[in-house]
Amino acid sequence: MSLQRKPIMSVLPPVRKDRIIGQLPKCFNKSAALHTENEFHSKVKTACQQQRTGTVGRFKISKVIVVGDLAVGKTCLINRFCKDAFDKNYKATIGVDFEMERFEVLGVPFSLQLWDTAGQERFKCIASTYYRGAQAVIIVFDLTDVASLDHTRQWLEDAMKENDPTSVLLFLVGTKKDLSSPAQYSLIEQDAIKLADQMKAEYWALSALTGENVREFFFRVASLTFEANVMAELEKSGSRRIGEVVKINSNPNNLHAASKKKQPNCCQ
Repeated sequence: MSLQRKPIMSVLPPVRKDRIIGQLPKCFNKSAALHTENEFHSKVKTACQQQRTGTVGRFKISKVIVVGDLAVGKTCLINRFCKDAFDKNYKATIGVDFEMERFEVLGVPFSLQLWDTAGQERFKCIASTYYRGAQAVIIVFDLTDVASLDHTRQWLEDAMKENDPTSVLLFLVGTKKDLSSPAQYSLIEQDAIKLADQMKAEYWALSALTGENVREFFFRVASLTFEANVMAELEKSGSRRIGEVVKINSNPNNLHAASKKKQPNCCQ
């Protein structure tokens, strides 16, 4: 008796239509950007074209930690993007919390794990244990509080103790833009851009209350994190070239077999 195999149903629902990224989002300020290219790297686009129907192994999920002083608006920022909500009743984060946000980038499923960490000193030792393994760090400050900008240096130092500085993308983000007067914003922005340049971070200013620049910012984070992970994957031994086509997650055994076939007879 032959048994018919039932099709495997996907556990996850389709990615929301407003989470599909087909073009590289623009930076906020070219003076403080990780890069100013208008498109994804050509190698990334080619790799994704060859991987339209499959999953993308090791760079399917990226961890992003959000750090900064108490009450600068870290939780409100995440909630505005993930839930399109703003809670005026302030509640301090105890330890850590996280949200998972799913995207489709260049036709490939990709998720961000957004780790919301406590800004209170007494919870700092707890939160710091979750810093390890981050692909991106979002350092948040209050655009109406210069001291919170100064404190971002220490938050960066703490985050880098648990991560490799050469493989982490940094974002310096000013919140509460709606509360900052034009004159006040102009002054603090100059300092923030200088600091972002020193940190080698990308600078953004936004408002969780109004939603200004929030969606654009997180799309930028997702896109640059995705691009960095694909490039890292392609640089590993698991990638190979067939003519001008790059395929990702190739089987190393197949790669070894192919190299044997290419050897001249004198070497066999």
